[in-house]
Amino acid sequence: MSTGSAILKGADSSVAFTEYESVRHRLPAGRGPAQFARATDLDAIADQFDVFLLDAFGVLNIGETAIPGVVDRVNGLRERGKQVLVVTNAAGYPSSVLHQRYHRLGYSFKPHDVVSSRMALLKGLGDHAHRKWGLVAAPKFGRDELPVGAIFLEDDPEAYSQAEGFLMLGASAWSEPRQALLEQALRDKPRDLLVGNPDLVAPVESGLSREPGHYAHRLASATGVEPVFYGKPFPAIFDLARQRIRPGTPDHRVVMVGDTLHTDILGGSAAGFRTALIQGYGFFDGADPEGPVKACGIVPDFILDRP
Repeated sequence: MSTGSAILKGADSSVAFTEYESVRHRLPAGRGPAQFARATDLDAIADQFDVFLLDAFGVLNIGETAIPGVVDRVNGLRERGKQVLVVTNAAGYPSSVLHQRYHRLGYSFKPHDVVSSRMALLKGLGDHAHRKWGLVAAPKFGRDELPVGAIFLEDDPEAYSQAEGFLMLGASAWSEPRQALLEQALRDKPRDLLVGNPDLVAPVESGLSREPGHYAHRLASATGVEPVFYGKPFPAIFDLARQRIRPGTPDHRVVMVGDTLHTDILGGSAAGFRTALIQGYGFFDGADPEGPVKACGIVPDFILDRP
């Protein structure tokens, strides 16, 4: 996940939950269990799995802070012979920046251990003819990995007009005036809208940040242009993750671990993996998610107190 442009404070996870439900018609169908089991942490379920797919924000870290004890937990899983991969919707960050962050937080993930929705989107560009893309992304991270000739969308309406398609990667530099410019551009001339980060919100130290998915769904409702999503809960990122999983590992021995029902849990179950929802950090931040699980029907295999 990336740090978005607006912050929802306090108990606004309920607002985000309602928003996720309002866009449910654009999300894939899950195939989870009829009911969940409760457990304390990843160690408590480790014997049931060979591969752990870990969301980043809400599982490994909150903003720029590692969740206490999780570095040791990940190391312990590896010592037991488990494969641990990060599967993150942090499309706004180049791979090099992600790796620097994880190392700074104390994690020892290698490049092959990290699968991001940015990678999934960039791979998906092979299905599209070369064009001049307009970027919803923060210029401060540079052009590393980005298509040649792509232009950052800021406050010049002409840039929106000239773009031949749009890539939504990160929302940290996005704003309502820029959203209005992009909406008008899509009304004037419908073009492809590819979204690397389908998250509506992400957990940060000060609350929940607004993410590209929030803006993409609004654009779809306002213009009729249906986005193509590449991150969780959509298949592209899980197809990429599957290529990193040890050959021969059956799906029921793989668990997707995350803090959000409509991305991590729905996406993991739709991919055929088992799932574990973290309730102690991130989206639910210590609240009991049983009510929301019943309300939306997205059921994890496990609800864990903490990673």
